[in-house]
Amino acid sequence: MTSLEQQVFTQVKAIISNEEQVIGRRGILIPLKKALINEADIRIVIDIVSADPALAAHLLLRSNSAHSAGMISTKSRSVKDCLIRLGQVNIYRYAFSFYLKERLDELSEPYKKLVQGYWALNETIADDCLEQLREQIETGDNIKIDADEMQTLALFSVFGQVIVLTAFAYLNAELSRPVSLKVLKSLIDNQQQQLSLDAFDALGLDDDLREEFLIAHNLRQTQNPDSPGLVLRRVLSKRGLLINPL
Repeated sequence: MTSLEQQVFTQVKAIISNEEQVIGRRGILIPLKKALINEADIRIVIDIVSADPALAAHLLLRSNSAHSAGMISTKSRSVKDCLIRLGQVNIYRYAFSFYLKERLDELSEPYKKLVQGYWALNETIADDCLEQLREQIETGDNIKIDADEMQTLALFSVFGQVIVLTAFAYLNAELSRPVSLKVLKSLIDNQQQQLSLDAFDALGLDDDLREEFLIAHNLRQTQNPDSPGLVLRRVLSKRGLLINPL
């Protein structure tokens, strides 16, 4: 790295470690996480989620995406239905991604357009993963992977790029002389692995998500045939998006 790239790298890492700056509106996310960790009564979780109608609608939509993809037979009709079906890990991952996306929509240009492109890619990858999973099951593969676990993992496919872009946008907003986008490209091309892992640790995401992310990007191997990371790896490889290409 050049001295400028090293300086920006250090500053970006500092921003990433600030959960409030990266996620923004945490009034629901923090109590939701505490309730899920403490295995609170489902009624408490319902009340927390329902306090933000946009989040409640989002979780209901997400819970039915697996139904739309032909992965599950029962459609969730209420917030209670979807929360019971999703389970605590998927609830939090979906909620985290919802508030992260909300925060991204507040970025200034050109970062907003760039990060929205990455987010659209995330969504496409998630759809591709559900299709890949469905095809494997239909061809007789006795794979046992939860469709929502698959989708929540896929929504973090390009997490490093999204986080670096977000932090870079906040950094440049504070500088009197903005740093060139060439430096941003260098960080994404050469440091996304380190920054992705830093973000997983700093933002309190679950260890299983981090582990499957490493498997998906061919940074760690597994003997578990039911690893959602292996399904995601196939999809990312086809798109040339692996951090460590096959």
